[in-house]
Amino acid sequence: MASTTEPGILTASADPDVARRAWPRWLALGVGMLAVAAVGLFWTAEGARVLLGATGLFLLGRGVVVLRESLSGLGVGALVAGLAAAVVAAVSATASGWVLLVAVPVLLLGTAGAVLARGGARRRGLALLVWGLLLTGLLVGAGLARDWDRATGVAAVIAGVVVAGLAVPVLIGAVNLRAAASRPAPAVPAGCAGCACGAGGCGALR
Repeated sequence: MASTTEPGILTASADPDVARRAWPRWLALGVGMLAVAAVGLFWTAEGARVLLGATGLFLLGRGVVVLRESLSGLGVGALVAGLAAAVVAAVSATASGWVLLVAVPVLLLGTAGAVLARGGARRRGLALLVWGLLLTGLLVGAGLARDWDRATGVAAVIAGVVVAGLAVPVLIGAVNLRAAASRPAPAVPAGCAGCACGAGGCGALR
């Protein structure tokens, strides 16, 4: 849920003052996501815990932000899910792997269903659905053919790849916002004191 005072992450047409405040946060978020993905992919023993814990902390933070704007089910849901994920990650690496084993297919298929339900991006939704089904089949196959501990490891790898992929648009958004922040402020017309700008411009006084 985007804030009403914060530009979308892929726009380069944001207000320069707003973009100047926003782009460092998006850059830090993107770099942090890449770091979490790298740790999750290469630290076999604790990768699932790192990925689940980082996701939980992000959801906690997002839930707080949403609840500050308005008391909504989305904010409460993010807060509860984030707290649960953070607790599981703190308690057990094995439990973290099992949570990812269930959550990865659910989130992939759920996202595909949400995109298809909107109707505006059918191809993207179908692509997500196909990938979700293939990866779900991969996880189930790994569990049945070998063992479920192996499947939890595969789920952690998939989650790491997904986090790294999501970091790309975040970093692109940071670059776009940085470009918007560097734009010069619009020139004020000669003789204008700015008093009528909030009322629709000087023409509103005529």
